[in-house]
Amino acid sequence: MELRHLRYFLAVAETRHFGKAAQALHMAQPPLSQAIRRLETDLGVELFTRTTRQVTLTGAGEVFRTDVERILKAVDEAVARIARFTSGVEGVLRVGLTGSASYRQLPALARLLKREMPHVMMEVHTEMLTPAQELGLTERRLDVGVLRPPIRQEGIAHRPLADEPLVAAVPEEHWLAEADTVRVEQLRHEDFIMYGATLGSVVNDAVVRSCLASGFYPHCAYEVTETSAALALVAAGLGVAVLPDSIRSAPREGVRCKDIEDALSVPLVLAWRADDDSPLVRNLLDVLEQNDVFLQGVA
Repeated sequence: MELRHLRYFLAVAETRHFGKAAQALHMAQPPLSQAIRRLETDLGVELFTRTTRQVTLTGAGEVFRTDVERILKAVDEAVARIARFTSGVEGVLRVGLTGSASYRQLPALARLLKREMPHVMMEVHTEMLTPAQELGLTERRLDVGVLRPPIRQEGIAHRPLADEPLVAAVPEEHWLAEADTVRVEQLRHEDFIMYGATLGSVVNDAVVRSCLASGFYPHCAYEVTETSAALALVAAGLGVAVLPDSIRSAPREGVRCKDIEDALSVPLVLAWRADDDSPLVRNLLDVLEQNDVFLQGVA
């Protein structure tokens, strides 16, 4: 049984006329009649009752028509789906994000994809620092990453998304909790909650450089691997954390975020494999460009 024979059958079933069905199928009537006969022989049942005036479906033909309609619809949907996949408008996009980016950039990216690329599903991997995302990209476990440069692996392209100032996250009963802004110097004697020293955190580097510029080295009382854990320890009153401004997008009970007048900022970029020829990634880059997501005027 061939797929085209099912289409022939459905055309005759819909028109109830071999001549009209043949015309709709752009073929001669004799080959169509022969194909239907062959189909009936294969099935061992008559699908049509034929008279000189009309063609009607038998009981078996009515049952078969229901199944054929379902089968052909599934086939057509599969063909359309693979066409969308190969053109980059359907598929699974594997995205890595830093912990702080998951608070602001992830919701914005998800909303944009839902509107502009509705057939694309996101596979989200959060709390990934830059080295982990670089490895994920080079090993092809990630398609794109939202990370903080510098990027040390070769073969990774990137475009800027934001340049975020650092803010101080302090417990709500902290002596700086009611201040309008703070200076790095005011944090000299505080216990810092920081990312683990072995993780290669770009934020850690910026925090340390900001503190050194004010004449002291931050005292790290607790090391964490996740931004959410850092904020939880701040809420518990165990110290302060200096983190990117995007943490403000997910307010946490017991934590106050304060602008820091003289701290450094940390860039955020979208990264992908430079040799990635995936239509899905290319479409994503086009959508981000068209919606002015990339930071303009920054190399």
